[in-house]
Amino acid sequence: MVYVHYSSHAELCRGHVCQVVICDQYRKGIISGSICQDLCNLHKVEWRTCLSSVPGQQVYSGLWQGKEVTIKCGIEEGLDPKARSDPAPRQELVLFDKPTRGTSIKEFREMTLSFLKANLGDLPSLPALVGQVLLMADFNKDSRVSLAEAKSVWALLQRNEFLLLLSLQEEHASRLLGSCGDLYVTEGVPHGSWHGAALPPLLRPLLPPALHTALQRWLGPAWPWRAKIAIGLLEFVEELFHGAYGTFYMCETTLANVGYTAKYDFKMADLQQVAPEATVRRFLQGRHCERSSDCTYGRDCRAPCDKLMRQCKGDLIQPNLAKVCELLRDYLLPGAPADLREELGKQLRTCTTLSGLASQVEAHHSLVLSHLKTLLWKKISNTKYS
Repeated sequence: MVYVHYSSHAELCRGHVCQVVICDQYRKGIISGSICQDLCNLHKVEWRTCLSSVPGQQVYSGLWQGKEVTIKCGIEEGLDPKARSDPAPRQELVLFDKPTRGTSIKEFREMTLSFLKANLGDLPSLPALVGQVLLMADFNKDSRVSLAEAKSVWALLQRNEFLLLLSLQEEHASRLLGSCGDLYVTEGVPHGSWHGAALPPLLRPLLPPALHTALQRWLGPAWPWRAKIAIGLLEFVEELFHGAYGTFYMCETTLANVGYTAKYDFKMADLQQVAPEATVRRFLQGRHCERSSDCTYGRDCRAPCDKLMRQCKGDLIQPNLAKVCELLRDYLLPGAPADLREELGKQLRTCTTLSGLASQVEAHHSLVLSHLKTLLWKKISNTKYS
């Protein structure tokens, strides 16, 4: 176990690679950002515990300006994974290559709008989001966007989680605090609802379900707090379905992604597996398949396979709400008050049978979600838990 943990840690935890590459690009004047000075020159960003689950996405807890933060940075395939002390990007790898010198602000605006349309869909609200991106790009607040600033914000947009942090409300996701190139810093990691998350990533699948349930019961919050967290999760699902910037799908629905603050307000622990509807449809539509499992985006965004045409269909089999309700059965039913358990179990069962077909989702989604929220809220309202 010690060997496996050490090996996985060495492969997963390469924050020093990120910092060397980012600071090298910053010193050359290629990139910019609100925390570059603190990160590279003043060394005021403290890297602490490695939280990475995949080598390509480095995640660390840290300290900046006296606050606990989460530091996130991508490592490209072109970076040498065996580098330890003096890592450098390969010569042929071009980092931060867009936009090119000579691009006007009007061209950059159009370039950003096209990118957002391709990833979020053709929505009337997108020009407002483009304005938000350009405002954010002006890191030094001098009312103009330099080439280094444009390159940095463009690189950030390529990071799925950053795009979601822009598109979703801060209420259910960690607030963005600053960035340098495509490295960005958010509020500290919320408390986790899955206590197996403390294990090394390679050992997590070995945790038996019975032990997982027992850990949840012994170490998790009291039931009323869990009910409050669940209400926040349901509100997040509502936002994904009726958001200002289109519909989003949760493509890895596990307790590991259910986080909460010190006041037990829900916070999504990881947005990496939340994807815009346009992205998922583009991946699935017309994809060759033999069975439904061939039509899977992420871990559990699955569409039916048309066996006659041997192509994936566009509609998902299960909507977000059905998957979340499956999760809430294990999270809420153990320890639920006796006078609530039967009705709660019945509503959760109804919810898990929701179909992903657009016509059915529109008809039942909001109603089922509203009933569940009301049921939970009635139980904890006018108490210290509300």
